[in-house]
Amino acid sequence: MAEISASVVMKLRKLSGQGMMDCKKALEETGGDMDKALDLLRKKGLATLAKRADKETSEGRVVRAVSADGKTVALATLCCETDFVANNDDFKAACETLTQCALTVSADQGAEALMECVCDGKKFSDLMTELVSKTGEKTQVGDYIRYRLAGDGIIGSYVHFNSKVATMLEIEASSDAVAKALGVIANEIAMHITAINPVALDRSSVDPAVVAREREIAADQVKDKPANMVDKIVDGKMAKFFKDNCLVDQPFVKDDSKTVTEALNDAAKAAGGTAKIKRFVRFEIG
Repeated sequence: MAEISASVVMKLRKLSGQGMMDCKKALEETGGDMDKALDLLRKKGLATLAKRADKETSEGRVVRAVSADGKTVALATLCCETDFVANNDDFKAACETLTQCALTVSADQGAEALMECVCDGKKFSDLMTELVSKTGEKTQVGDYIRYRLAGDGIIGSYVHFNSKVATMLEIEASSDAVAKALGVIANEIAMHITAINPVALDRSSVDPAVVAREREIAADQVKDKPANMVDKIVDGKMAKFFKDNCLVDQPFVKDDSKTVTEALNDAAKAAGGTAKIKRFVRFEIG
């Protein structure tokens, strides 16, 4: 077999993003055929994924994508095995591509949809395979969701400095003018959600199974009390549970003399209208 020239190896390296030695080996195994060498490198990534399928992906980065008009915001997580890989340039480049896909993909949620997204002429799933081949670590999209405003309102969002926690929330407003005045409070509530991690938006949206479990725990704590007092004590404990865990009732982290709802209402009133939190989501890696 003819010797593989350095220029051919460099060409494959530019096409694949793989290391020089891996490119040279792939070309040697395929008799210098560029297309077959590219396929071989891709298979290497798939083989690595299969081999490391049971590995934990507790590191990575959360990405946020915001449309030019601010009416569409998306969050997604790209997860890997180690912090070392999460901070390398190839992984960060994949995060940039993921950010683009999060705004262009047809679906508003579901990691599977992102894998089929085509960006720069390449499926994101293929990009993942190439990344795995480079890093030798299992890498996957963990979560994805996108909010789109359907009426007057604003989407607040926040990504923590470590890029491992992020939040967004949708706020409905009585007018577009009021919505535009709520930018600061919307992002502050997003920061609140990131820090406090509420269980649900309000009492009605708490999982019934969680409510039942909390009532059972509360009842067990006061089982020695007189029967006519148990229900009242349990109701009191549940009221505290809701206040501590439901976003709208929590003391606002920026001013704990107010609840989150009161802080939002004050901001909306100052702008001459009303506002209400419609939904929120919080992603955390690890």
